[in-house]
Amino acid sequence: MVDVRYETAFTLYPYERSADQDAQSPARHPVVIVGGGPVGMGMALELGLKNVPCVVLDDHDGVGVGSRAICFAKRTLEICDRMGAADPMVDLGVVWNVGRVFRDERQIYDFNLLPEEGHKRPAFINLQQPYFEKFLVERIRAAQAEGAPIEIRGKNRVLSVDSHDDHVVLEVDTPEGPYRMEADYMVACDGARSPVRTMLGHDFTGRVFEDNFLICDVKMTADFPTERWFWFDPPFNRGQSVLLHKQPDDIWRIDFQLGWDIDRKAVVQPEYYMPKVQAMLGEGVEFEPEWVSVYTFQCMSMDEYRHGRVFFAGDSAHQVSPFGARGCNGGIQDVDNLGWKLAAVIKGEAGERLLDTYQEERKHGADENILNSSRTTDFMTPKTEIAKLFRESVLDLVEHTDAMRPLVNSGRLSVPCVYDGSSLNGADDASLPQRTRVGATLVDAPTDQGWLIDRIGGRFQLFTVNSEFKPEGLDLDLVDVIVAPDDLIAERYLGGAEQAVYLIRPDQVIAARWVNPTTADVSAALKTAMGG
Repeated sequence: MVDVRYETAFTLYPYERSADQDAQSPARHPVVIVGGGPVGMGMALELGLKNVPCVVLDDHDGVGVGSRAICFAKRTLEICDRMGAADPMVDLGVVWNVGRVFRDERQIYDFNLLPEEGHKRPAFINLQQPYFEKFLVERIRAAQAEGAPIEIRGKNRVLSVDSHDDHVVLEVDTPEGPYRMEADYMVACDGARSPVRTMLGHDFTGRVFEDNFLICDVKMTADFPTERWFWFDPPFNRGQSVLLHKQPDDIWRIDFQLGWDIDRKAVVQPEYYMPKVQAMLGEGVEFEPEWVSVYTFQCMSMDEYRHGRVFFAGDSAHQVSPFGARGCNGGIQDVDNLGWKLAAVIKGEAGERLLDTYQEERKHGADENILNSSRTTDFMTPKTEIAKLFRESVLDLVEHTDAMRPLVNSGRLSVPCVYDGSSLNGADDASLPQRTRVGATLVDAPTDQGWLIDRIGGRFQLFTVNSEFKPEGLDLDLVDVIVAPDDLIAERYLGGAEQAVYLIRPDQVIAARWVNPTTADVSAALKTAMGG
């Protein structure tokens, strides 16, 4: 029998008996994905749209109750755009670009995460995780109707994993008993407590921070603007911090910093958290609690994200504190990186070495996220007198000195890492803008045929700006743009150059760039980007 670990908000894939349960010998699948959260469903959609057959195993039949992740970054929305899932997310989500930082009750500064024009998607939306997952599953259903080879099996819990040189064997439990199946490759997206990670004898390394935070999602009608508000030492949580976000359905997320020595059972009782919320919102403001939880900061990572035929993605591979919104956003970037590589290898377009670069690039991304997250935590919860003095000095100065603002760390918000030094990187003409260097993600801009981000992605492409270059004998789509010197494309992709040519990977990462390349230059860079 499959245990029920949590209440579901949406039942999306009820249990159905599969043909594998009646097979005489274990059926083999190209890819099996363990875990039906946003990373697992994102991986299934990415592979299915590339016509790679995959099976998702989830031990429940839908999305769990509780908002958990709520902040979805611009890069995540762009990835979901490419998979055809972003529009309903943005339509329902609360769009925000502005954040405000307070000390006591006084604002000390504000910031805009996307101060420039010329982007299709906003810096962030706030959207409860159950909705995000629901929209992914709905897009999967539409893709299935169009022939995408994706299968979702609800109430299928993995009991054991046996990894071999050329395949993986899984034993799976169901309401009708266990069965066995095989996979050419397996992707573990089964969360921070990853049973698969435990079954295979792997572990995390990193830090557990001595602090606790109380999440209170409350339903109310309030006059707070749709911005991110963060307080240091407010009167309604003296000596600690508080974070406020708006979500759809008039739900507001409030995070109270509590400190280390707490009674975890007591703080989730109404008699504890209701007065704290009321004191924050003010007398007379009516609200109803929707979801309450306590979490402890952890910054953890596996040493290796690939173990033979098994890959780890999302929280099963790495964990960060929620401040900065790097958890789910980082997991979707794992999907973005691994999906096209798995598809290329399974289709025989690239060798196995390409799969090793998933570890190389995404461990780099996770390390960057963990570094930023750890710095945030150290600033918010200083553990030494010197650290406390530093923080208070910064907060003293920041209101009057703009140069001090970068030192205030209430959560450096998620942006995609740059794969500087990746073995997949090709030639890079340094005369072109630093912002769009090799290893960076495509920067959006309007073109005469729509948003650039909508015209590029999902396959290798050449993007040319004011260039007549056309490669001979290479199977590459060409996206060409002619721009004026004051055009945003010129600013972001030419700088002072008159023309440029960019090779773009399927995940919209810049693989190589030149001012005036030859076909041989492009061919060499394409070979490098496919793993050599």
